[in-house]
Amino acid sequence: MARPTFPSDVPREQFETVREMLEAARRKTRPRKHDLYDVFCAVLYFLHTGSAWRSMPPEFPPWRTVHEYFTQWTMLREGDRTLLEQALERLGRTAEIARLRQLTGQG
Repeated sequence: MARPTFPSDVPREQFETVREMLEAARRKTRPRKHDLYDVFCAVLYFLHTGSAWRSMPPEFPPWRTVHEYFTQWTMLREGDRTLLEQALERLGRTAEIARLRQLTGQG
């Protein structure tokens, strides 16, 4: 069942340009239960709306899953930028970068 589109979503074609870098953050111990695209869009929703993790719309993967990926993507660094920041830069998501920096104490 397809989930509804949210204003914060990125087109799937654009997501494919950052998929590989995001997939590299997780050890492959077992198959994914949730589409990484949906997880990434949920992170974008969180950054875009500023809502609490537990207030994630039910159409997204469980908030704990989304939070775990967010944590992984913001812990991994290349220089002074997190993996998530690099992905957002590649996609041109400046508002989300600003919010991410604010949340992580970089801005």
